[in-house]
Formats: sequence, structure tokens, C-alpha cells
Amino acid sequence: MPVDVLTETVIARPSDEVAAYAGNPDNAPEWYENITSVRWRTRPPLGVGSKLDFVANFMGRTLSYTYAVVEYGPERLVMRTEQGPFPMETTYTWDAVDATHTRMTLRNRGEPSGFAKVAAPMMAAAMRRANTKDLARLKRLLETGRG
Repeated sequence: MPVDVLTETVIARPSDEVAAYAGNPDNAPEWYENITSVRWRTRPPLGVGSKLDFVANFMGRTLSYTYAVVEYGPERLVMRTEQGPFPMETTYTWDAVDATHTRMTLRNRGEPSGFAKVAAPMMAAAMRRANTKDLARLKRLLETGRG
């Protein structure tokens, strides 16, 4: 069973500011509760072909995975796992609602295998809860000027 989780929020900041902060992997541990570290495999700046190692705690397990950036622009960032517990694609989009508000979406899609396949429905629910919390945290950071 595939996992496909889409969450979104509206942030009271211009889209270029939201994209610059949320699209910078170095900021991920600040707004993603479960991400503990990010290490660049390729040299910054971020672009198509960039590779990054992430370490996260999710559902009681420590997960290490490598993402490759497959699409990058001012309105969209798409990363796919090259190594990790199961194939996953993460997509961020930033759409201007108006000059001072941005709708950000976060989508995680993947096809778990092995034990993860059996746990896919539970995983999707946990991802949705985590992503909702993470976007709320991002919103707070950016709207209070701490991001």
C-alpha cells in the first residue's frame, strides 16, 4: 500500500521568504521535530542534483536516509530518497496567497516494503500528525521572526 500524505498551512510571510527558509536543508532540524541532523554530501548551494544525508527519529526508530534534489525552483522543491528504509519523495510548494501570505504544502509519497508495507496505514497517520505539527512550528518560527 502506497503512502501519500499531503499537509498545508498559510504563513503570514511573503513566499520568497518562506521558500528561502523552508527550502534550506540546514534549517530542517529547527522546524522538523523528528529531524536531528542534516549533512551535505554535495557542496551548497541547493540545486538539482544536490544530495543530503538526514537522520530522523520516527515511530520510535532512528532513520538515516539520503535525499537527492530532483526539482528546485522558487515555487517548488522535490527530493527523492537514494538510500533509506523505503523509497520516499518529499515535495514542498510555496504559493503566494497575496503579497504577505504564502500557502505551503508538504507532501510525502512512497512505497514501503517489508515490515513498513504492513505498517503503511499507521505510518501515513503518524506522518500526517508529524507534518501538521512541523508546519505549525514553521509557521510560528516565521511569523514571530525567529526563522
